[in-house]
Amino acid sequence: MNRRSFIENITAGGGVLASSVLWVPFSPTAPATEKVPARELKADVVVAGGGLGGFAAALAALRNGLTVILTEETDWIGGQITQQGVPPDEHPWIETHGAPQSYRDFRTGVRDYYKKHYRLTDEARARPFLNPGDGSVSRLCHEPRVALAVLLDTMAPYLSSGKLTLLLEHKATGAEVDGDKVQALKVQNRRWGNSLVLSAPYFVDATELGDLLPLTGTEFVMGTESRKETGELHAPEVGNPQNNQAFTMCFAMDYVKDENHVITKPREYNFWRNYVPTMAPVWPGKMLSLWYSTPNNPTVPKVLGFHPEGIKTGDSLNLWNYRKIINRNNFAPSTYSGDITLVNWPQNDYLLGNIVGATEKEFNRHVERARQQSLSLLYWLQTEAPRPDGGQGWPGLRLRPDIMGTDDGLAKYPYVRESRRIKALFTVLEEHVGAQQRVQVTGRESGNTAADFYDSVGVGYYHIDLHPSSAGNNYVDFGSLPFQIPLGALIPQRTENLLPANKNIGTTHITNGCFRLHPVEWSIGEAVGMLVAQSLKKKVVPRAIREDKQHLKEFQEVLRQQGVETHWPKA
Repeated sequence: MNRRSFIENITAGGGVLASSVLWVPFSPTAPATEKVPARELKADVVVAGGGLGGFAAALAALRNGLTVILTEETDWIGGQITQQGVPPDEHPWIETHGAPQSYRDFRTGVRDYYKKHYRLTDEARARPFLNPGDGSVSRLCHEPRVALAVLLDTMAPYLSSGKLTLLLEHKATGAEVDGDKVQALKVQNRRWGNSLVLSAPYFVDATELGDLLPLTGTEFVMGTESRKETGELHAPEVGNPQNNQAFTMCFAMDYVKDENHVITKPREYNFWRNYVPTMAPVWPGKMLSLWYSTPNNPTVPKVLGFHPEGIKTGDSLNLWNYRKIINRNNFAPSTYSGDITLVNWPQNDYLLGNIVGATEKEFNRHVERARQQSLSLLYWLQTEAPRPDGGQGWPGLRLRPDIMGTDDGLAKYPYVRESRRIKALFTVLEEHVGAQQRVQVTGRESGNTAADFYDSVGVGYYHIDLHPSSAGNNYVDFGSLPFQIPLGALIPQRTENLLPANKNIGTTHITNGCFRLHPVEWSIGEAVGMLVAQSLKKKVVPRAIREDKQHLKEFQEVLRQQGVETHWPKA
């Protein structure tokens, strides 16, 4: 299809910037609009998806002098750290190294935001590594809105100068492709239904589910690969493209003692109250309980604790403290009536369907059921959860829609752990990053490192953490090693000018488990944004940057000059 035909087949209208703070619920149909000639916008690069990878890609491209169109299907950029309600999961060295300088600048910006705008105690304000919530999951647990504010402040100069066009509440729905090149994207305004055509020399798929891959005909894989396919120790004997990790509808709550904030009984509560997952190894009972499978040994049941005043719950982890984003003791007296925590727990992992590659109707159905599951978890905590004093329920638990920026108090978008993945020039396997399989590869019982990639464009670390899956696999959780991000995993085998910048890079189901976290996603996006800039500067395609030793050396030097680490420090 030529450009004129592509544009003529699209309806459009209205302005190019949707910046309302109201959330538009996902809908399988959009409002009808009068057919008028489509409006076309052009830039050096179009980035679809405003999560951490998309943001980092856009920022890197802008920093290197490019013009950028950034689209986001919700009204918040930031992905998992904002719209999905997940405080950062990070490695223990994050304060000093192991992530791009721009990511650490973002973290500093979050801390500075609290110090500038919030009534902190003197002691909390003096802490160089302030953790507003003191959640145990991260050295920096904070509110989604603060992350959003810092991200938008960073983008403000580029928006003002016109170098960046930010299209909120826009979703990619079509593409024009000529051979191995993408020519344009069609995006639809989710609020009004009108469409735009976005054209550029380069396109970045930073969507949460790898949406551009099928739209552009870029080859991809989904779900689990078999052990025969990948040779991975922890891969299943039989692969299944529909078998993906659970997604989660997160929510925020606080606790106001002696008050009653019990929500209306969710319509599916009776189902979720009695739901026992079908899983191998077996899940230890009902999902709505304080029992779950030990992640690194799922045959062993493990009990969790819960007390919304944050007190110790014996030897068990108090779930209240796990993802706590506000510790009221860090703030002036009377600022908060109680702590605030984000709920992303085993009990609200959704296992009854797969949204990767689902139709919009299926997506909406599963997301709505996941909402019911999360609301049922809250209602169970308010009314039936066991208390240390022998009672049941904590009616003072209060849902906080204001924290999540939605009417119902649930996140704007599902927390997605897995996506479509490109068929890449190079695929990262367990043998490259898994601690146990590296022993087999090297023949050494100790002193091992992850594979050394000649084309490294970043670094990262997290253990390989696979949540229970839609096809009934229990946790797969085991050790990895601090790793590098190979450039070959960021380049599709065929499509020349489309690059991934989220969970859609060249990993497997197994290795995605350590590449999917916040700082790694940011690192991927930053490398991709700079790769686009370098490709345009050198007038070569990304594949040529990797294949030519001089081009690769120059690109890696540019990365390091701009604060990207390509190697871990030697021990």
